[in-house]
Amino acid sequence: MSHTKSAQIKLLNRVKKIRGQIDRVDRTLSSEDHECAEVLMLLAAARGGINGLMAEVLEDHIRLHLLRDGHAPLTPELGEDLIDLVRAYLK
Repeated sequence: MSHTKSAQIKLLNRVKKIRGQIDRVDRTLSSEDHECAEVLMLLAAARGGINGLMAEVLEDHIRLHLLRDGHAPLTPELGEDLIDLVRAYLK
């Protein structure tokens, strides 16, 4: 995980936003007259938020634990390629 306080706060703010999106899905589904298209859009937004959070955590892990000087089983180039692949997969 992020090893700085500002990065941790950034991740926690993302979680709060995702929580708000899920709460909105819950409220919308609980209403009598919800539109399916609205629910689908809300779910897509929540999924995008979760995928973005996952990408950020994976990127932090790769940068902080796999590409550290002296302990790098990956070259920086391979690490960047791995980050690009993970980001492409999560889109």
